[in-house]
Amino acid sequence: MRRYLPVFLAVLLAVSAFAPVGAAQSNGGSDSTVACEFPLEVTDATGEPIALDERPESVVALQPSDAQTMFEIGAEDRLVGMPDNPATSDLELGNRTAVTDNYQLVPERVIDLDPDLVLAANATEKESIEQLRNAGLTVYHFETAESIDDVRANVVTTGELTGECDGARATVDWMDRQLAVVDRALENVDRPLAYYAMGDGYTAGSGTFIHEAMTTAGVENVADRAGIQGYGQINPETVVDENPDWIIYPDDRSEPPIHQSVEATTAFQNDNVLAVNANQMSQPAPQIVYAIVDIVETVHSDAYEQASDDLDGTNESDTDATGGEPNESPIPGFGVVATLVALLAAVGFVSRRR
Repeated sequence: MRRYLPVFLAVLLAVSAFAPVGAAQSNGGSDSTVACEFPLEVTDATGEPIALDERPESVVALQPSDAQTMFEIGAEDRLVGMPDNPATSDLELGNRTAVTDNYQLVPERVIDLDPDLVLAANATEKESIEQLRNAGLTVYHFETAESIDDVRANVVTTGELTGECDGARATVDWMDRQLAVVDRALENVDRPLAYYAMGDGYTAGSGTFIHEAMTTAGVENVADRAGIQGYGQINPETVVDENPDWIIYPDDRSEPPIHQSVEATTAFQNDNVLAVNANQMSQPAPQIVYAIVDIVETVHSDAYEQASDDLDGTNESDTDATGGEPNESPIPGFGVVATLVALLAAVGFVSRRR
């Protein structure tokens, strides 16, 4: 046996080296593989190189979506400044500095905070970005979010920049689990036509994350059918001609912001009118999932309920008595231990044979 000990130790080291990789892959999470390591060097949407020598301990969010993402990934304890307006009403300002007067950013307040990192969603004006950078601040300017995938990417990037990769991965995994139920619910359903009314005739067309949220939720977008790209105005006569089955609007309005003529549509006549949380639907951040689920639960209520029940039943049947996932050992690293025991037995067997 002694002559085989070096071989056994070598195998032990090799298996141990691969164990963390196996554990990481067993989480069933998203494809996000970014690791939180500092110093960190990345390039933002403006082509600006961003360098962080260590994990930032003070962060300012310039836009509501930046703040929402920080809260969702569990990094709000290092958020020292954020917007204070109706778009952040679901987030606790606490003793953080309000960096806005209502919706207007006040760069001087950000500069006074002297944060380690400033997060700026793409809606931030370039002049404000330049002012902050000229003051010596590190500002990461995000790409425009045009899809749910872009939202996922922003979550992962925020986690990487703030050293909260575990929280970012957990958030993306949560998004994916919720959307998996939605996908299952919509497998065999018809997709009714819906009009998203933002007010003053504005709506969300193709190339926007609101459009993708609607299609992900199982409705066809009137604006897309009308050829509207981005955010633009739609003629009420076009809406009437298309005759949508549903009218959806953000709940920061007391009633649907539609032209009187649109009241002649099937949607309005059948009271198929849905108000969705404005802060969830209007921001490229994780809570967009809540708005999607809200639409599905309302428009495709039976299908969503069935999909939820089916998924719950699958989870219960696939979960072992310990509460773990299918084929998952209740003892961390048990698979590695079992492998080593088998190797040890094999070495002993070979030794005895000799």
